[in-house]
Amino acid sequence: MKNTYWLSGILFLFVFSSFAKTDKYRLTIRSNPSTSIVVCWNQISGDAPIVYYGTKDRGTQADNYKYQQEPSRIIAYQGMNNHFARLENLKPDTAYYFVIKDSEGSSERFWFKTAPAKNEPLSFIAGGDSRNNRLPRQNANILVSKLKPHAVLFGGDMTARDVEGQWRDWMDDWQLTTSKDGRMIPIIAARGNHEKSNKSVYNLFDTPSEDVYFAITFGKNLFRSYTLNSMIAIEGNQTDWLKKDLKENNDVIWKSAQYHKPMRPHVASKAEHNLQYAAWAQLFYDEEVRLVVECDAHTVKRTWPLKPSTGPDSEEGFIRENNKGTVYVGEGCWGAPLRPANDAKSWTRDSGKFNQVKWIFVDTEKIECRTLLVENAEDVEEVPNNNPFKTPENLKIWTPKNGAVVSIHK
Repeated sequence: MKNTYWLSGILFLFVFSSFAKTDKYRLTIRSNPSTSIVVCWNQISGDAPIVYYGTKDRGTQADNYKYQQEPSRIIAYQGMNNHFARLENLKPDTAYYFVIKDSEGSSERFWFKTAPAKNEPLSFIAGGDSRNNRLPRQNANILVSKLKPHAVLFGGDMTARDVEGQWRDWMDDWQLTTSKDGRMIPIIAARGNHEKSNKSVYNLFDTPSEDVYFAITFGKNLFRSYTLNSMIAIEGNQTDWLKKDLKENNDVIWKSAQYHKPMRPHVASKAEHNLQYAAWAQLFYDEEVRLVVECDAHTVKRTWPLKPSTGPDSEEGFIRENNKGTVYVGEGCWGAPLRPANDAKSWTRDSGKFNQVKWIFVDTEKIECRTLLVENAEDVEEVPNNNPFKTPENLKIWTPKNGAVVSIHK
């Protein structure tokens, strides 16, 4: 019996020591999501880490994978040794398996799926403000792992004070977005006011712009997602770039935007953001940006389709316009302290106060947006890997007086 325990102990030590000393894994997107991905991690110890990957699942046997990629960028930041391996020339709509191997061993095996290159239906989860309360934050992360969207659009305020310990906790909680079979979901991150500088987003998520405003197109030309930065100058370079990019991509079927601070918050104590309204509201309408995800106020809202107006029937610079108007949804609630939705407008469709995320479907004919309650995430059924559009058992979808689904049509 002693020999059995001794052998088991040796085996445990061998297995444990054979794993690379890495953690805090995440995926990000900085270019074409059909053909690229960024594998990000914290290197605790060990030398010469390499991502080994391929379309065949080789488990943790790194040398059996067809491809390999050294870190493209390394930055020590927020108490983590952040490594970013940018994988390029991938096949669209394809599962890729990978491990990280260094001088001390290999990580566990993970996998991801590239986005379709054709204009096939897409699924997203959107939201933000995960600052303080870890339980709702963890529940929302678990929903990501079970709903398996093509990407998460995260609108900032990941932590409360933008300090090392909170970021380490946030990254640990983010591991809950990985499915039981090791599938990881990429995050597209925006900056909030609780990120003290652009570096917090750029150095932890390897965004394609150090100024943290950029755009990513999914499909051939199905959906272009704009990530804007409400924490830097609105006028000038950012809006000049936005105008130019919208014009250059007028063939895109659907355009959407995410940023942190809402133009017209639905919490009475929050200030109006007139500079954003002046720079972006008319531009969104003119260029047919049909869905905008805002955060910051820690409450729940969704509007009717809106057109900027100062006419007699308008309120706070907007009027309802059903045909080509912009729908604004938000405003945070991934774990930050909740605030009452006490500043509804005449054009507010529905509002409330609870922890939630948005579940967004996109196809060539329409966008659908649902609001998901997160508190029972453990009980929600996991959707199949090949069907992220299935409504799983026990999923709680908010159904206010104007209905559960916001549908936007051409």
